[in-house]
Amino acid sequence: MESEPAAVDVRNLSKRYGGMLAVDDVSLRVETGEIFGVLGTNGAGKTTTVEIIAGLRRPDGGHVRVLGLDPRRERAKVRQVLGVQLQQAHLHHALTVAELIDLYVGFYPNPRPAGELLDLVGLTPQRTTRFEKLSGGQQQRLSIALALAGRPRVAILDELTTGLDPRARRKVWATVEQLRDDNVTVVLVTHAMEEVERLCDRVALLDAGRIIALDTPAGLVARAGAANLDEAFVALSGKELEESA
Repeated sequence: MESEPAAVDVRNLSKRYGGMLAVDDVSLRVETGEIFGVLGTNGAGKTTTVEIIAGLRRPDGGHVRVLGLDPRRERAKVRQVLGVQLQQAHLHHALTVAELIDLYVGFYPNPRPAGELLDLVGLTPQRTTRFEKLSGGQQQRLSIALALAGRPRVAILDELTTGLDPRARRKVWATVEQLRDDNVTVVLVTHAMEEVERLCDRVALLDAGRIIALDTPAGLVARAGAANLDEAFVALSGKELEESA
């Protein structure tokens, strides 16, 4: 009997931009139902890695599968099981929250109901508000709702709380925790230590395009002989991690 494929399976991934090796022999496996963190400084290769996983960039080498599917060769199938919220959302600023959700819901044969998406991210009161009038936290929560419109089994969330105030950040975290309760696998790209400690089951530390450690947050702290995850990152990478603004 064949075992179920991993939610995300990456082997020996590489990507070069000119003379710079942005992703250097990255391998990782994300199991179904995990919240898996990808942690590193700006320029560590985090976003490039997840864009390749999502099929948005072509790798120079290596193997990527999402629930056993090739994100480049089987793009249509992958779109039905993978939701993606990237750091820069390019949404029509004049459309309302409800209009944007209705637009995305229309892309899928069995979408999550629009009202359910609004409730999930706490934006029902803003359903008639234009995107340009939303706060930064509300825009981020809307981006999550759009990524979940097709009932994905895997969601990639990239720097989803950067720039948010503490109250807005905690609301977004609660949304991510609800995804885990719904058995959605989450790949969470971040450089916020508190976010990793609260949400992630396991985390890969990236530095200069390579994975330098992969463990639970507590395991990383123990491996580094550190008092907390901030100290563990410095010990393992030799670098200070920027705080989210």
